[in-house]
Order: sequence, then structure tokens, then C-alpha cells
Amino acid sequence: MYEDALPHPPLPPAAPPGTLDADSLPATLARTMLAGFNRHYALFRYNAQQAKACFENAAWHTMRRLASERITFYDQRVREAVENLRSQFDTDNLADDTWAEVKQYYVLLLAGHQQPELAESFFNTVSTRLLHRQYFHNDFIFVRPAVSTEHLDATPPSFRVYYPGTSPWKQVLRQVIIDLGLACGYQDIESDLQQVVNAAPGLFGPDTYRGMDCQVHVLRSLFFRNKGAYLIGRIINDGEVQPFALPLLRDSRGHVFIDTVLHQHDHIEGLFNFSRAYFMVDMAVPSAYVRFLRTLMPTKPESELYTMLGLHKQGKTLFFRDLLQHLHESTDAFIIAPGIKGLVMGVFTLPSFPFVFKYIKDVRRKDITREYIEDRYQLVKNHDRAGRMADSWEYSDVPFPRNRLSPELLAELQQTAPSLLTDEGDRIIIRHLYIERRMTPLNLYLETASEAEREHAVNQYGMAIRNMVSANIFPGDMLYKNFGVTRQNRVVFYDYDEVVYLTECNFRKVPEPRTPEDEMASEPWYPVAPNDVFPEEFETFLLGNPRIRKPFLKYHAELLDPAWWQNQQKRIEAGILDDIFAYPRRLRFARDDNGAITPAAATGSLAG
Repeated sequence: MYEDALPHPPLPPAAPPGTLDADSLPATLARTMLAGFNRHYALFRYNAQQAKACFENAAWHTMRRLASERITFYDQRVREAVENLRSQFDTDNLADDTWAEVKQYYVLLLAGHQQPELAESFFNTVSTRLLHRQYFHNDFIFVRPAVSTEHLDATPPSFRVYYPGTSPWKQVLRQVIIDLGLACGYQDIESDLQQVVNAAPGLFGPDTYRGMDCQVHVLRSLFFRNKGAYLIGRIINDGEVQPFALPLLRDSRGHVFIDTVLHQHDHIEGLFNFSRAYFMVDMAVPSAYVRFLRTLMPTKPESELYTMLGLHKQGKTLFFRDLLQHLHESTDAFIIAPGIKGLVMGVFTLPSFPFVFKYIKDVRRKDITREYIEDRYQLVKNHDRAGRMADSWEYSDVPFPRNRLSPELLAELQQTAPSLLTDEGDRIIIRHLYIERRMTPLNLYLETASEAEREHAVNQYGMAIRNMVSANIFPGDMLYKNFGVTRQNRVVFYDYDEVVYLTECNFRKVPEPRTPEDEMASEPWYPVAPNDVFPEEFETFLLGNPRIRKPFLKYHAELLDPAWWQNQQKRIEAGILDDIFAYPRRLRFARDDNGAITPAAATGSLAG
């Protein structure tokens, strides 16, 4: 729908006079390619601006659709650029030195550009669609960035600055909220602001020390996702950086309220977790937003921050650079990942690098096609992951140094996926890969967990299923080996080859046996359609261990009842979108049925 919302931008103006002819073929090629990127980023920003309007109008289904559609923007613009260049310039027959000059002129065009790092990645993607692999080096593409973004920012700057001086914190925060410019009313902003002050006395308490340099910085654009908007800020005080975030929600009457204040580092990082949907943020200079966020989360790599801002192609580019750098600095070998081998996917990892590499086997012990599996992964990519499904980066033609593949892994690859391999002597090219954050498989975790850890993990497992169900996702294969435990001890699903929409399933109760022979039969005596699901049977293959059965029944017994699943389907079909919070529910401000803060919350306690 957005292709017609904005006109095609004109070609960028010629670069300042230099050694290259501004009217030459390479210069025209470079300007045409940059025009394609500029159109892409204009549509990207328009999408984020639409998200703000959706929040102001409580248009939640439209918000979800915007988030899904945006994921395809990049590939659409790349295809447009490739077709345009091929049709106008016969790119298949251009001389090698022409391509080198295209890159040189493109660099000149990026002087003063506000998204140079993204434009370089766009250049790489388009070029690699047009060139053979032998040209994938510094002369033809941006193997390393050519334009620095270290001090790049917009006018006005990416964040607002407030100097609290001796003003009450509530007054300062009130001005912050006013400057957001939301076109909708607030429920009770004075009570909300007081609760923010009460809930974070270390930041906003009346007796909090304020150094001479005390400032409040707030990013100009809200971060939109699902049914929430997030204000992201930091306090600079006596040289220390203290992060905070205010989640904004809408009540049933359409009024905005502040749901809580997040000021612990792990809660801020939780907003940007790899299992959550990407934010929609209107950024003139995305590198300035990433630079700001890194001051709040210094251990989170830039690749993940760009990805969480919806710039997943840039995330892929930075991740691959990180991988190459890590390979240069490390010596350990890639190995088969620990755990039960998959029937469909092979998985390997580099112990010193916190990611896993997944490929689709040629010979699979399930009767599903490669195309179907790829479609399932794309479904999850385009869907709200509800904080419970791992994000994955998809790569093509990935080179691995042969001497860094363990003999066992190389033999496994050659046996299970020979069609994906190209042997170039000193390196092995894998044609298609998914790369995900490494987690501890839940089945392995449960084997060694203490009683308290096991109870927490089983509760998390059930919550993962519930959250996916709220997003209209049925995981299909619910075995523990398909779930992982993160560093924050959250359980996340990562095996997508049987994922389907919940509304496509038929949840049934197991019929009563007609005879003793029916009861003793090893196969169902009743007809079973491909989309039939019998929740009662979960107990048989999930709860054989009494140490797991007890906490599961304590927290999630209703998952064994088909009526619960049928009710969830009805809610989804009725258009009800459940709230899925990116922070613990106990942090939410307590409110009564009308949404007003309760007296307990007004004194500073938090909802349990």
C-alpha cells in the first residue's frame, strides 16, 4: 500500500567536482542506486509515522499489519533497483573497472547523507545480485564501512535535553510527556507521574543527589510495538548514565496511561530481546539512535540494536562483520551443537561465539518439503513473536574456513546436506543458513536443574506456549528439545518447521473408547485429520517425569483441556488482541477495574 504513498525521489545531485566525471556511466549508476535506497528509507519512515497514528487511534490490527508489511520493504526495493539497473544499463555486460568506479562515486554521494551505513548495505545487496561472487571484495562492495557515523546526527538532534536544576522531578517528567505530542488524552497524568517518582526513588526521589551535570535525555521518537509506545531516555548525573523507559498504553476509553517505569538494566534489555517483534521508530539518523541505545545497553551488539529498530538488513551486515572479526581473533572449531539432533534441521555452533547456525537437511525424517520449511521460518519472521520465538537471520552462500570445521561437523554436513555445500578447497560455502542466538535446550536444562529452577523453567515453558497462542501461533511440536532457556532464564521456542496459525487447528477431545480393544489399541481407532490436535495427549509425551508433571499441573493444567484452546481461537476470531508485556507483570502499576491507580500503588508499591 505504501508504494503509491510517496513519489519516486529524483536522482541525487552530482557529487562535488573531483576525479570522477559526474555525467559518466558509473556516476549515473551510483545516483540511480542511491535513489533506490532513498525511496526505501522514505517508505520506512512513513511506516513509523503511520504507527504513531495507529497508537493515537488504537488501531491495533493496523499496527500489527504495518509491522509485518515493513519486513518485506527492503527486498521489494532491492528487486526494484536490480530490475531498474538491468533494464537501463545492461549491467550484465559492464566492464570490471566500471563497477569499481560506481563504488567510488557512490562514496562521494554519501557525503552529508543521514543514513550512509544503510545506503552502503543497500549498495552491497544490489551489487551482489548483479555480480558474481569473485567480485565480492573491497573494490566492488563495502566489505568495511567507508563513511563514519560516529558523530552523525540530525537537526534537531535525535534526543531532547532537559536540565532539571532544582525543579521537582514530577515537573520535569510532565514536560517530557508534553513534548511527545501525542494526539490523544491522558487518563490521569498527574497520578501516573507521581507513581513514576514513587516507584523509582533512586532516580526521581526528592532527596536524590543531582550533580552539576544533571541532565535528562529523551529520544525524540516513541518506540511503537504491538499495543504499546515506549519513551526511551537516560539521566546523566555526576558522570553516570542511568537508563529509564516509560511504557505508554491505552485504556478501554482510549486514554493514555503510563504502565510502569523501567530503570533496571535487565528490564531495559528485555525490551530489546531477540524474541520480540521489531520496534517502529521514526529516525532521521538511525546511527544516532543506536549510539544512544548503546549507552543504555553497552553489552548489546550494534547488529541486534539495528535489527530491533526494524533495520534487519543492517543487523545482518554488522553481524557478519562481527563473525569475520571473531574468526580472525579466535582459534576454536565449529562443532555439532549439543542436544538431540533434529529430524529436519541440522545445527552447529562455535563455542566461543554465542550463536547457532541452522540448515535444512536434504534427507529429512519428516515428509515436508524444503520450501514448506522456509515458508514456516518466513511466517515467524513476519509475525509478532510475542517475546517467545527466537528471531533468526537468514543468509545465502556463507563461506566457512575449512580448517575451522571440526571433522565430525564436516562429515555431518556432507552426509545430511550435500546439496547445500560448495567445496572451494580452503573454504566450504553453505548455500542457505539461519543464524540464531544460542540457548540451552530446555530438555538438557531440566536434566540438571534444581527443584526451584525446574519449577521456574516449567512455568516459563507454559507461559511461552500461552504467549504464542495469544499471537495466533500453535508451535506444532511441543517437545522440550524445541525450546531453549536464555541467559535471563526465559523459555523461548526455536523450531519452526511445524508452526501453524492457531485458528487453522481443530482442537478435539479424545473420544471415549467403544470397546476394551479400542482402549488397548496402539493406534487411534477414530479418524484423525491433519489439523486435528488432542490436548489431552500432551500429558502422555510431556509429563511422564513426575518432577515436571507437578509444576506443569500447578501452573498450566488448562493447556490439557481442548476447551481452553477453543476459547483462545474464539478470542482471536473476534479480533481480541491480548496484551503481551515486555517486562514482568509485577512491575506494572496497580489499577482498579476503571484503570485508576489504586491507593496501594499511589503509595509506591507495585502490582504483583
